[in-house]
Formats: sequence, C-alpha cells, structure tokens
Amino acid sequence: MKYQVVEVLNRKDLMRFIKFPDELYRNCPQYVPALHTDQVYALTRVSTLSYCKRRMWMALDEGGRVVGRICAMINPRYNERYHLARVRFGWFDVINNLEVARLLVGTAEAWAKQEGMTEIHGPLYYNTLGKQGMLVEGYENVPPFNCLYNYPYYNDLMAALGFTKECDWIQYKLVANHGVPEKARRVAKLVSERYNLHIGSLDKLKKDPAQVRRFFQVYNDSFAQSVYNFIPLTDVEIEEEAKASLRFVSDKASCILFDEHDNLVAFGISFPSISEALQKAKGKLFPFGWFHLLRAMHNYELTDLMVNGAVPAWQNKGISAIYYREMADRAKKIGNRWAISNPQIESNSAVNIWNSYEHEPYMRRRCYLKKID
Repeated sequence: MKYQVVEVLNRKDLMRFIKFPDELYRNCPQYVPALHTDQVYALTRVSTLSYCKRRMWMALDEGGRVVGRICAMINPRYNERYHLARVRFGWFDVINNLEVARLLVGTAEAWAKQEGMTEIHGPLYYNTLGKQGMLVEGYENVPPFNCLYNYPYYNDLMAALGFTKECDWIQYKLVANHGVPEKARRVAKLVSERYNLHIGSLDKLKKDPAQVRRFFQVYNDSFAQSVYNFIPLTDVEIEEEAKASLRFVSDKASCILFDEHDNLVAFGISFPSISEALQKAKGKLFPFGWFHLLRAMHNYELTDLMVNGAVPAWQNKGISAIYYREMADRAKKIGNRWAISNPQIESNSAVNIWNSYEHEPYMRRRCYLKKID
C-alpha cells in the first residue's frame, strides 16, 4: 500500500481532517469526540493564531481515504520564554501503521527545520489551555472533555520514531462526597482567620469585566512558575477564554477566595462532566447535541476538577485548605459523587493533596520529545 501526505488548504479538507478521528474511534466506547464547530474555530480563528504559525497535513491511502493527520505549531512566545527552538505537534491521529506515522511526523519535522526549529514535542496545543499529553495508562476510562484519548499503539509508534519522554501528567478519580479530613478543616479555619480571608461569588464575578480580567491575571500569575511549559495568556486570549469557559462555571461546584481588601487570591474551578453528552452529540450541536449538553450541565454526579491555584504571594500559606474544604462541602449539597482531577505534572508536589481523599489512579498522559535531524 502506498500513502501520500497532502496539506490541508481548503474547507473541504479541513472537515475531513476534523472528522477523521470520528471514524478511527467509531467502535471505541471511551473516545469523546470534540464538537466540529469548536475544532474549526481552534484551527482557523482562535486568537492564538495571531502570533503562532500552524500547518496541517493528512495522510491518504491509494483509495484517497484519510488514514492519519497531524498539525504542527510554532509558538514564538514559548520558545522565547524557555530559550528553545521547538515545534509542537497536535491533532495527531493515525491508523496502526508505522509508515503512515513516519510520513506525517517527517513532514512536520521538515517544515519545522525550514523554520529554524531543532526539536519537536507533543501532543500539545498552541498554549497551555488546550488538550495535551498522549495517553499511556487508563485506556479503559473515559477522559474529561478537555483531555485527549488515543489507542495504546500510538506510544509504540512514538518509540519507533525515536521520541522519548519529556514529561508525564497524572490524573486521579476521587470520591467527592466524603468531605475533607478534620485536620484539613481545622487548618482551613486557622488560615482563614489568620489572614482575614473570605469566600467570594463566581456568579457575581462573571458579571464584572474588571473582575473577570483580574481572575485570569491571577491564573497567569499562579502558574507562571509552577506549571511545566506554561505560557501566560495574552489580553486577547483572556477575553476569548472568558467568553468560552466562564458560562460553564458557577458557585455550585467552584470557589474563589478574597483577602480583606477584596483582592482575588485563590480559586478552585470544577465543571459538571460533559464527556458522555459529547459522545451522544457525535461532534454535532444539532439536531440533538445541544440537548445532551444542556442536560449534562445540570448533572453534578461526576465533575471534572479543572484548575486551582493561588497568586504567588499567597502560595505555601495553606490557603488551598480553604477552597478544598469549601468545594468538598458544596459537592455534598449538589450530589457530586466522584471527581476527575485535571492532569498535573508528576513532579509537582501539589498532587499530594489527593492523598487526603479516597482516590485511585485514573489516567497518565505523556509529552514526547525528539531532536530534529
């Protein structure tokens, strides 16, 4: 069988590129399809493309059928921040065929080399917000909507192509309705009283553009030094993300924390799981996809712990105990039984917080790295 690689340059090919995983994973009960409209936006209109370079390719068999895809991205802000010359790959899906995988990765590497890049890593998104990390453990589980899923053979292909591990992220499944240990509750009370901290309202924050900007500034500050490969959001990206994500956030399952001067100092954000709804939608909002998603947004039995953090000046002072206590108490009220943690780098000591909860390993995902010859 001979294969060829073609670049995605028009709307028709873009839709073939986007829909290929729907066919590849048609009989996989764990796979969670992304909405096609969201994928079109991410690949053609997202504000990050104002400073990132991006090219896409598909592999076709002799019959013209799509058998693989890849997107190569160069983020100059990342390379400048970390003093590297890396291209990142994402939207990587392929049949179990080393020749096809080699053609796709080789094409991405050739373009990157022309652009002066010396290394390739992934799977990643343009910035830190998108889906990243190839699944290496937990294939039997359904991922959160913001995480990748892939067949086990993907990792064999990476190894055969000369990629090595750059880092791993781990996720846990937690029992959400058992509350926090009494020790953690006492710590939360002591810290709250010592620093005169109080719980705020996300529902009110969402109505105040200045507070929304402050929230994402805190997000940037919180992770600038502690999150591996982190790229701070630009002002335009902040506005874009606020419109896309804050509509799903409420005080029911999330928590924000203020100091005595009403400055936002920490946050814990959780969403109802929409993975099953996306599986039913099959990539489409219409005619019935919107209905499945709407129902899911009101079902808190399973939640995805999206992100939590504190501004640098408040880190290592125990304030995480406050929002974890608050979120645990709210979980009981809304009928939240389980929660899936967001991917956290395995070397981050913050993952030890889950030892305070009844938990089990859920998924492990990997970023691969390779020098470009």
